[in-house]
Amino acid sequence: MRVSTRWYRWLILICSFLLLHSSGCAYRSARTITQVGTFHDLSAGGFDGRMSCRRLGSYGNFGIGTFHALDGEMIVTDGKIYQAKSDGKVYLPNGGTTVPFAELVSFAPQAKLILKGGANYAAVEEQINKAVPDRDIFCAIRVRGRFSKMKIRSVPAQVKPYPRLVEVTNHPPVFQFDGVSGTMVGFRSPLYAGEITVPGYHFHFISDDGNSGGHVLEFAIESAAAEIEECDRFLLITSEKGLGGN
Repeated sequence: MRVSTRWYRWLILICSFLLLHSSGCAYRSARTITQVGTFHDLSAGGFDGRMSCRRLGSYGNFGIGTFHALDGEMIVTDGKIYQAKSDGKVYLPNGGTTVPFAELVSFAPQAKLILKGGANYAAVEEQINKAVPDRDIFCAIRVRGRFSKMKIRSVPAQVKPYPRLVEVTNHPPVFQFDGVSGTMVGFRSPLYAGEITVPGYHFHFISDDGNSGGHVLEFAIESAAAEIEECDRFLLITSEKGLGGN
C-alpha cells in the first residue's frame, strides 16, 4: 500500500508523541519543536496551565505561547521568557507561572533572508515560502530589524467558566507602533497539523527595549532580516505530570 508524504509525516508525529509518553521523560533533539498542549484544546477554552515556565525553558530558547488563564502573550527569545499582558506592558514571569500552550525550539537557523523594505505580512510570507517551498515542513522563524509599522494585540486573563478562544480574541486590546525596532518570533506550520498547532504563520513580537510585545496582527518592514530553521521533528507534551522534576 502506498502511503502519501503527508500521512507519513503524520505517522512520524504520532509515533514521536507515543514515544515521549511511554518513556515518561523529556526528549530533546536538534531541529525539534516541542509543544505543550494542543491548539484544539486551547481553542475550546482549555486555558489552565499544564507546565511551569521553569520546566518549559528546558525545551528550547526560542518560541511563543500563552499563560495560565490566557493571561497575555508569550515571547521566548535568547532563552528569556517574556509575558506581554493586555495593559500593553511586558513582564518577566516567575518560574512557577504555568502555561496551557507553548511551542519551543533550540533555535539554530540554517538560512537567512534580507527582507524587502516596505514588505508587509503577505509579502514576507511569500518570500519565506520561496526560500522553503515545501509547505509540509515545520519552520521556526526569527525576524529582526526595524518596522515602520507594528500592530499587535494581547488578551486579558480569563475567569472560569472559560469562553472559547474566538470569543476572547474578537475585541482584544490592540497596540500600534510606528518606527520600532524589535524581533518577531514565530513558526510556519503545515495545514495538516491544524488540530494540533496553529496552521500557517504565527508570530509574536518583542521590542528591543523589552517594553512592548504581543501577538502580531500587521506589520511593515523598514529594514529587517529573517532567519529560518527547518524542523523535522515535532514532540507534543500534554502534561508536566510524569516528566519528573519541577
